[in-house]
Amino acid sequence: MSHTSETVIERVTLPVLQRWKQEGKRLVMTTAYDAVTARIADPIVDMILVGDSIGNVCLGFDNTLPVSMAMMNHHLEAVARTRPRALLVADMPFLSYHLSPEETLRNAGGFLQRGADAVKLEGGAKRVEMVRALVDCEIPVMGHLGLTPQSINVMGGFKVQGRKADDALRLLDDAHRLQEAGCFALVLEGIPAELAARATEFLTIPTIGIGGGSRCSGQVLVLHDVLGLTKGHRPRFVRAYTDGYGLLQEALSRWAADVRNGTFPGPEESYRLPEGLGDTIANWRPSDPS
Repeated sequence: MSHTSETVIERVTLPVLQRWKQEGKRLVMTTAYDAVTARIADPIVDMILVGDSIGNVCLGFDNTLPVSMAMMNHHLEAVARTRPRALLVADMPFLSYHLSPEETLRNAGGFLQRGADAVKLEGGAKRVEMVRALVDCEIPVMGHLGLTPQSINVMGGFKVQGRKADDALRLLDDAHRLQEAGCFALVLEGIPAELAARATEFLTIPTIGIGGGSRCSGQVLVLHDVLGLTKGHRPRFVRAYTDGYGLLQEALSRWAADVRNGTFPGPEESYRLPEGLGDTIANWRPSDPS
């Protein structure tokens, strides 16, 4: 498990994360979208995110904007059924927390009823009212600043944020305001490493970097990126640790070849009749319909 050299943590909770932040332990978070990926990730990581990245990772969309609450609920339920020991965080999709505190509470509360331990939402000062409403109702909130994928139309695409003085200072102010509103952690995505380091330095809550350099409290990457399951362009901050796409295609190709040359299934993959039933079958003839 994640901390095998020390006392095993049966369940990762918010107080555990806060203690690890104070002790300087690096936190690990990855995504899971179904029971299989949750079972792969859970023994290894500290937090599992059911991300709205399901849209472009698994559902074929170009971005996260088409992802709905119904889609998120479906995938969250699949992950939650595995009863992970890692802290389970669910992404609030586009328009699920923008319209009113009442609708935000209804959507986030539904996530907790389906097994999430916390929710994540994007944005800074504009989202403080929603964060406070959620925290007042005992719903833990993880914030998300920097490159926020739900804002790609305003940002002009997936671009590094915080490179101008005004933008950098606004991000630091937003980080402080989200902490004061009650967020238990912040994701810092696609920002200069020095800016993420400064935010991590003055915040008392953990920061989770993704394209934010090495001085955050922890790191998050999409599981499919870590395992090399995605094809095409990868962001600079991604490191693939195996060629999962190639390995899986190679295994599937071997099976297809065995099917085509008649070596699959073999005796070990086949069932046998009980003793003596072979003759009964061999002597069977169709009955005369007349």
